[in-house]
Amino acid sequence: MAEFRGTTILAVKRDGKLAVAGDGQITLNETIIKHRAVKVRKLYNSNIIVGFAGATADALNLFDRFESKLERFNGNLTR
Repeated sequence: MAEFRGTTILAVKRDGKLAVAGDGQITLNETIIKHRAVKVRKLYNSNIIVGFAGATADALNLFDRFESKLERFNGNLTR
């Protein structure tokens, strides 16, 4: 069975600054099917940065659900 995959996300924190990046590549088995996927996004008025790797379709759905919860709880991550 064909399986979609998301790949690399990297985060680095140094001197109080944070950098988050993704490779932008999505594969289906051994074939690269997308070169410019947006794997790092800003949510909740650009106050929260998220990235995904792994099961791409599930991750995109979870982004949407996470963002709706952030809106519901005014950006309170612990809720």
